[in-house]
Amino acid sequence: MHTHSKSFPIQLTERSTFNDIDWDNLAFGKTFSDHMFSMDYENGAWVNGKVMPFQPIPMHPAMSAIHYGQSIFEGLKAYKSKNGQINIFRPELNAMRFAESAKRMCMPEVPESIFLEAIRTLIGVDRNWVPEADGYSLYIRPFMFATDHLIGIKPSDSYKFMILTSPVGVYYSEPVRVKIEESYTRAAIGGVGRAKAAGNYGASLYPAKQCQLEGFHQLVWTDAIEHKYIEESGTMNIIFQIDGKLISPSEDADTILRGITKRTLIELAKEWGIEVEERRVTVEEIISAVRAGKLEDAFGAGTAATIAQIDIIGFRDEKLQLPPIETRQLSNRIKAYLDDVKYGKIEDIYGWNMTI
Repeated sequence: MHTHSKSFPIQLTERSTFNDIDWDNLAFGKTFSDHMFSMDYENGAWVNGKVMPFQPIPMHPAMSAIHYGQSIFEGLKAYKSKNGQINIFRPELNAMRFAESAKRMCMPEVPESIFLEAIRTLIGVDRNWVPEADGYSLYIRPFMFATDHLIGIKPSDSYKFMILTSPVGVYYSEPVRVKIEESYTRAAIGGVGRAKAAGNYGASLYPAKQCQLEGFHQLVWTDAIEHKYIEESGTMNIIFQIDGKLISPSEDADTILRGITKRTLIELAKEWGIEVEERRVTVEEIISAVRAGKLEDAFGAGTAATIAQIDIIGFRDEKLQLPPIETRQLSNRIKAYLDDVKYGKIEDIYGWNMTI
């Protein structure tokens, strides 16, 4: 369970933008709440943690994050529950993953207690920014970047850890169409695929744009060596259901980001007595299952969408249609259950929510 530690100092904004927001038409990640969190890493220690008014940050032209890409981030959400409480879903897992990303990128780790208390303090200040409508939430973006003023390739000695929040609506308003990518690569063994490094996303933009020009929403990434094994879908983990069994690429390979939504739904499925296999998944077995009518479900799992059901899989020149969304009992059940826990409609029996 979460303990309460000493809070950070708070400087409140003089002018709230709350009433300027079109709350019925929230585009994802374009609207920011009144405050942000900032903390510095200097001389081997985290110092100056504070909540302050949302504002631009000064930047030195030689700041090493811009030149050498030492930059990582996380994504999680706050939900307004029916009794007015605010629930944040499994933030300690984000804290753990943030620390793993930092380690891989040769950056200092933010202790879990600081990570969680920073979120708790910031959301406490901007709690009225958590939307109440179903499907809406406050997206929380912790990030860290190198701040040395030096053009020299070495790990920075100084860093900034910040948190922004953004009220958001539904991420995908329709089932997604994905295409299996067989030439570009998201991550190679020994690379930084397991870290939530900014550069991973920069590298994915060009192939993603190509597939969008063909009418797809997202790519299904395959392994870098043979393009035979499925890894992730766009910015989400991917899960299939064949003959009642859930199958998902194993996260043992360091090419796959360890997803919190995916881990949760696999724990749930096992609890519900559903067989789960985490292993290498070949493109061939998935395409064969679709053609044979054995693929009952396929969906992406991630913070932004929670569960994004896949409607069409593009493979080379084919577009393979998956079963109708309303027939998919398991993914619909999981999505409903997770939403009910996050919005406080049912009891949080697993203790997943950090409540503010």
